[in-house]
Amino acid sequence: MSEEKNDIKNEEIQEDVEVTNEEAQADEQAVENEFDLLQNELNTLKDKYARVHADFENIKKRLEREKYTAVEYANEKFAKDMVPVIDSLEGALKSVATDADKAELFDKLKEGIELTYKQFLTSLEKHGVTMVSHDEPFDPNIHNAIQSVDSEDVESGQIVQTFQTGYKYKERPLREAMVVVAN
Repeated sequence: MSEEKNDIKNEEIQEDVEVTNEEAQADEQAVENEFDLLQNELNTLKDKYARVHADFENIKKRLEREKYTAVEYANEKFAKDMVPVIDSLEGALKSVATDADKAELFDKLKEGIELTYKQFLTSLEKHGVTMVSHDEPFDPNIHNAIQSVDSEDVESGQIVQTFQTGYKYKERPLREAMVVVAN
């Protein structure tokens, strides 16, 4: 009977080993399937990363080109607004070449220069360039006092006379106004 028990135990062990082998194979297959899924997901993510990186590089290059173009042509509007001023000056030069009465020619030339001057100032103002007003109180940021004089008409520290007009671009001085200040 002991042999029978051994045989039964051996059969049970054999069945347990077979079940364990089957379970191990099933587990191994599950691990392989999961590995394949993860490998596929990794490949998909690598592909997405490569595409996004390439898109980013393309956008970066395009923005760099656009920035370069914007800087290169930043003054285009200003230049376009100066062309009519040049046309006006050309017209004035052509009018001098005519055989008209000198007094009449002088009056027309003066009028043309005044209109061209106004046109020029309007174009500058359109782009943020303004004259420093002659009526402004003295400000060392936009005025350069080149002389001081005694004056009974103007308070001390006020502008008596402007030698050279100053200009500002928006709020920054382009050129200080040269002025005479009262003592």
